Amino acid sequence: MKLMRIGERGAEQPALLHSDGTRRSLEGVVSDIGGAALADTGWMSGLDPTVLPVLPDDGRIGPCVGGVGKFICVGLNYSDHAAETGAAVPDEPILFMKATSAIAGPDDDLPIPPGSEKSDWEVELGVVIGKPALRVSEANALDHVFGYCVSNDVSERAWQTERSGQWTKGKSSDGFGPIGPWLVTRDEVPDPQDLSIWLEVDGHHYQNGSTKTMIFGVAHLVSYISHFMSLQPGDVISTGTPPGVGLGQNPPVFLSAGQRLRLGVDGLGEQNQLCVAG
Repeated sequence: MKLMRIGERGAEQPALLHSDGTRRSLEGVVSDIGGAALADTGWMSGLDPTVLPVLPDDGRIGPCVGGVGKFICVGLNYSDHAAETGAAVPDEPILFMKATSAIAGPDDDLPIPPGSEKSDWEVELGVVIGKPALRVSEANALDHVFGYCVSNDVSERAWQTERSGQWTKGKSSDGFGPIGPWLVTRDEVPDPQDLSIWLEVDGHHYQNGSTKTMIFGVAHLVSYISHFMSLQPGDVISTGTPPGVGLGQNPPVFLSAGQRLRLGVDGLGEQNQLCVAG
């Protein structure tokens, strides 16, 4: 099932993408596509999309998960991406948090904040938790995943690495965390380690990778993170990016107002963002 949230910012309604391509309203079925609905999925049992009201196909698509409690990101999780940034391949997953206020819809404008000179892109596989996880084994970790989505871990590199302290300040500007368009349920993604992942800027293909080349796979990440903090329904894990980021170009290339991004993950949909002055 492909779940969505449709509507203006802060007023999104739950919906799903039917197999015939129509958007169907879930109002009256579930209050939102968020923690409570992902933890208790009884509403999904026997659901018949054909009887749900059809929504216009031109409404804004919001973030695919509402009320996210934690937005956890994994750094340098592709060895070739580590190499292009001049970093060593990590022995354990590198974790950092992205402010939930950075979360945006998949096609919302991407604000380049005042003073930014090194805003960069990172297409990633997003993992959405459905069942609470605390110190779970790798063998059981995927049982705690509700589904998957496209994530763009937008980063201001100077603020991330040149302003001292943690990476969070370079990752958390408003709009720096588009997720969606869909939250695709786990049953539709039989192998999260076999998905193509790509990104282009103004029609130029920069990133073209596969989740096969992750250093730490989804099951390992969910298990690993759950040993440091509990994971709750609706938490999002952004699992790292393949090579081709702007920082890795020779010379480096960074985003500016007027540029357009297009990115996607196999089976999870596409995002389209226009960079604007923040």
